[in-house]
Amino acid sequence: MEPTIRTWTIEDASALAAVINNKKVQDNLRDGYPFPCTEANAAHFIRTVLNANPNTMFAFAIVYEGKVVGSIGLTRQENIHCRTAELGYFLGQPYWGKGIATRAVKDACQYVFENTDILRIFADPFACNTASCRVLEKNGFQYEGTMRQNAVKNGKVLDMKLYALIKEKAGI
Repeated sequence: MEPTIRTWTIEDASALAAVINNKKVQDNLRDGYPFPCTEANAAHFIRTVLNANPNTMFAFAIVYEGKVVGSIGLTRQENIHCRTAELGYFLGQPYWGKGIATRAVKDACQYVFENTDILRIFADPFACNTASCRVLEKNGFQYEGTMRQNAVKNGKVLDMKLYALIKEKAGI
């Protein structure tokens, strides 16, 4: 069964809390998700994305074999960057290495390119997150450079890699 993306529902809160309650998942995310993440925290996240401006926030549940296994979202930037969106995503650890993230990134980017005026999508994973970098590369994202000492996560200063996908190069 192929993974899919779909709009969140408040009923997804329990499944979201389950997939994000893993230190290895959290270690690859920006700070902001509580750890441990309760069902109430997950419901708050879902309500936030459901109530967001639909022209600036594109948020989807990643579903595999009928279960929510992760999250993917794109956020339109502002001002002179208003035709650029930032991509972020995560999967529960049991679902790593199965091509699920690769498919979710493809589908989410295709949705945004086909349904908005966005011209550029970028992502900036931690440089040490080689699996996420590979997901982006498989989807045609171009490596644009390393942002040295760009983040502090778990008390460590980390580099981040910048990747971008341009609509005209995406074949959409």
